[in-house]
Amino acid sequence: MKNILVFPCGSEIGLDIYSSVCHSTHFHLIGASSVDDHGRFVYEDYIPDVPFVSSADFIPTMAKIVKERHIDAIYPAMDLVITILKEHESELGCRVISSMLETTRICLSKEKTYMALNGVVHIPTIYDVIIPQKEFPVFAKPAIGYGAKGTKKLNNQGEVDAFIKGKDSILLLEYLPGEEFTVDCFTDRHGNLLYSAARRRNRVKDGISVNTSFVEDQSEFELLAHKINDKIAFRGAWFYQVKRDKHGDLSLLEIASRLGGSSLLSRAVGVNFALLSLFDAFDYDVTVIKNNYTVELDRALESKYKTNLEFDSVYCDYDDCLILNKKKVNTEIVAFLYKCLNEGKKIYLLSKHDGDLMSELMDFRLEHLFDKVIHLEKNARKADYIESRQSIFIDDSNAERQDIKSKCNIPVFSPEMIDVLL
Repeated sequence: MKNILVFPCGSEIGLDIYSSVCHSTHFHLIGASSVDDHGRFVYEDYIPDVPFVSSADFIPTMAKIVKERHIDAIYPAMDLVITILKEHESELGCRVISSMLETTRICLSKEKTYMALNGVVHIPTIYDVIIPQKEFPVFAKPAIGYGAKGTKKLNNQGEVDAFIKGKDSILLLEYLPGEEFTVDCFTDRHGNLLYSAARRRNRVKDGISVNTSFVEDQSEFELLAHKINDKIAFRGAWFYQVKRDKHGDLSLLEIASRLGGSSLLSRAVGVNFALLSLFDAFDYDVTVIKNNYTVELDRALESKYKTNLEFDSVYCDYDDCLILNKKKVNTEIVAFLYKCLNEGKKIYLLSKHDGDLMSELMDFRLEHLFDKVIHLEKNARKADYIESRQSIFIDDSNAERQDIKSKCNIPVFSPEMIDVLL
């Protein structure tokens, strides 16, 4: 198993890398970050307080981590980090998962991107500081940047003058009013473009498509992907973004030498960019397997919890807790119970169910999950059957939880609190 350091692990890309690779038996993920964020809650193996990428201590610290933690490769999860790590790859003592250095430099700079692809694909018109009135509105963006950060639509020369004042390296571009697309791509170590898929950016937040779906006709996007891939040397996952101009033609916005935000849409049909990029980086020949069905991705804030809770046993109710509406298994609770099983904790079913409990457990295929099934009479008190004071209790009944808390003084949980335990 190879050790892969993901930095910064709490970025959306870093979190997507984790969800894409965490179950692999070939790679062990180690998260690292300069600032504690969501990555600390997701990565089980986590390194805090890494110097910022702009610090003189950044590369020496990363090299030290590589040596001490026996890191086989660093997977950068932010555009600027990709280039800086690639520039110092020989000093780090391990591989950096990305395209070659020159490609990362081209991708980091919009100006270099447009220069490299001018005449290859359609790029937006680039204006000087003084713009003819008939050309307005225009679109301003930093020459180096990502997402929608630092961008603005400008409607006249006065707005242009005010926006660029005191700023360096601002590009003034043709405004593109049409629909915007992201095209996720994968190029193998031999330079072959194995996959490209255009998706609509249906809803965007902080530069990431939080709702996205595949374009029905991929032909014009595939053609552009091949043209870009033939001109620029990519390796692993990469993407480009285009938008339709006033004539309806696709015009290039940017390219990036990493997997795209919400490229998980492709993983949903079988194309795991992060895992493919890792295998390819270690010189394995890879193939792409894609399923054919319709899928739409929608993202929202995710909650993760860290507690100081310690317990050795779980007591769980049956009706309206483990089993919902007498006909459905509560899969979240079952997932938690199996997590406890993996951790060597005891699991008890504690129920006043009116019926043949063991028969129903067999019907739901849960009969072997518990260390013990305790089937109580209606007038029995559940608190009398809690043997360990290092236990937790799960029940939908507020009265039962209150009684257990009062008599046993152990943590009690309702079914909707299971995400805290997971």
